[in-house]
Amino acid sequence: MSDKTVIYIVSDSVGETAELVALAAASQFNHGSVDIRRVPYVNDPNEIPEIVEEASHFNSLIAYTLVIPELRDVLIHEAEKCGIPTVDIMTPMLDALSAVIHRQPKLEPGLVRRMDDEYFRKVEAIEFAVKYDDGKNPRGIIRADLVVIGVSRTSKTPLCMYLAHKRIKVANVPLVPEVAPPKEIFQLQSYKLIGLTIKPKHLHEIRRERLNTLGLTSNADYASMERILKELEYAEGIMKKAGCPIIDVTNKAIEETATRVMEIYYRGERHGR
Repeated sequence: MSDKTVIYIVSDSVGETAELVALAAASQFNHGSVDIRRVPYVNDPNEIPEIVEEASHFNSLIAYTLVIPELRDVLIHEAEKCGIPTVDIMTPMLDALSAVIHRQPKLEPGLVRRMDDEYFRKVEAIEFAVKYDDGKNPRGIIRADLVVIGVSRTSKTPLCMYLAHKRIKVANVPLVPEVAPPKEIFQLQSYKLIGLTIKPKHLHEIRRERLNTLGLTSNADYASMERILKELEYAEGIMKKAGCPIIDVTNKAIEETATRVMEIYYRGERHGR
C-alpha cells in the first residue's frame, strides 16, 4: 500500500459539495500532502467495487454524497471489506432537516443549482458547441472535452447542445465520403471521441422527412438508400480506424444517448483511457 493519503470523493452528481468539505478539512492538515480525487456521476452499484479496489492501494478515505440508499449501502459494504473509512457528507443533514420540516427528501441526485462558476462553465460550453458545430473549425477538436462524429441526421448537434448544458465542451464533425475527416480526430484518446450510427431504414425516413420540410423532392440523392448505405459504411470505417466507442442512436432519445456518452467520457477520464 502506498503511503500517499488520498481522499476519494464519490458522488451520484458532480461531487463538488463533498470536494469542498474535503478541501476545507484537508487544509487543517497541510492539504498539499493530501490528494483529492473526485469520482462523479456514480449511478450504478457495479461501479463501486472498482472504485473501492483502487482506493485500497492508498492510505485512503472515501467521502461521499450519494442520496440513493442502494448506492450508499454498497459503498459502505465494499469499503468495510477493505478497511477503508467512509464519511457520509449528505445523509446527516438530510435526516436532521427531514425531522425539522416533517417531510422526506426527494432522494434525487444533482438538485443543487448555483449561479456561480458552474453557471458560467455551462454558458461557455454552449458557446463552444455553437462555434464548433458541424466541423466548422478543426481547432475545436483539440480544445474540446469531447468530439462527436457521424453522418448527417444522427442528432450530433442536439446531442452536443444537451451535453453543453452539462458543462461539457463538445465539437461535432460530419462524416462525408467525399471529404477526408480532420486528422485531429485520430489523435484523440478513445473516450474523447464518440461515433454515432443509425439503422439505414430509420435514417432514410428521417432524411426524406427533412427534404419534405425544406420543400425539396424526397427522391434526392441525399435520401436515397444507396447513398445512405455508402455513407454509413464509410463512417463505420472511420470510427473503427479511430478506435472510438460507437453508439447506435436509432429510436433513442437525446437524453438516453447523452447518458451513455457521459458514462463513457467520465469513466475514461477517470482511468485516462
